[in-house]
Amino acid sequence: MLHPHTIGIVGTGQVGMATAYALFQQRIANELILIDRDRARAEGEAMDLMHAQGYVGRRRVRAGDYSDLARAQIVIVTAGVAQRPGESRLELLQRNVAVFHEIAEQLDRHAPEALLLIASNPVDLLTYAMEQLSSRPRHRVIGTGTMLDTTRLRTLLAEHFQVDPRSVHALILGEHGDSEFAVWSQANIGGTPIRGHTILGKRCDRSCRDALLAQVRGAAGAIIECKGYTNWAIGLVIAHLVRTIQEDQGSVLPITSRLDGAYGLHDICLSIPVRVGIEGAGAPLPLPLDDEERAALAHSAEVLRGFIEGLGLG
Repeated sequence: MLHPHTIGIVGTGQVGMATAYALFQQRIANELILIDRDRARAEGEAMDLMHAQGYVGRRRVRAGDYSDLARAQIVIVTAGVAQRPGESRLELLQRNVAVFHEIAEQLDRHAPEALLLIASNPVDLLTYAMEQLSSRPRHRVIGTGTMLDTTRLRTLLAEHFQVDPRSVHALILGEHGDSEFAVWSQANIGGTPIRGHTILGKRCDRSCRDALLAQVRGAAGAIIECKGYTNWAIGLVIAHLVRTIQEDQGSVLPITSRLDGAYGLHDICLSIPVRVGIEGAGAPLPLPLDDEERAALAHSAEVLRGFIEGLGLG
């Protein structure tokens, strides 16, 4: 029987442990099971977190094997290999797909009912790969998608207009990558459309919007240049997504899921607004896009499809 507050994390690198910390600190998980090829590392990370129980209450954190995930409601996959010097994106993908093949086999054997949450990059392609490699229903394999990009955009807009980011309603859709785009036609601050309006004495014209989107697209690269990796924000994104699933909130989020007809797209994984609950990806809620945005979504899908064909997973 699945335990709703038992969560597995495959991969104890920077993203995996930022996720574990967020889940632990926010009291989202009663039991965290950390899995890594480097068992000693997983054991050390588990002990380090366990020592803070005096501040968050009794929360079990332990290193484990795939066989320990039988009761896990959600398994978060952050594992992957790093890019080698001179290696192409496709070559890196092929090596990561090989890693995912092993993970999928183990998870199907030991945790066939768990919902899989993919955070490894490139998340759209690896979510697609996991859907192809795993025997579980496709709606129970989802990726973090453009949730991080979306909160980056909302944060930047909040800074521009000097408002609470929670009052900003704007989305990044498509690929979590260079072809992602902002849905400016629907973006608003507290209900007031951003395009064509002055809000609290400020406007955001086309050049402003283009500059903000460029910052969103370049955010990961800028952070990596400074510190070598990104981890804290995505850890919080994953914690939010886990809580959404656990509580069966039915929140509409831009996660990576398989499209089957929305916007005329089929057999591709990318981000559009989707209802998320205890069963994973529910029904899509496609936003009305203008012609430029529809073209951007189609372009994003074609970029991803080119890599899928190169991987031979279709």
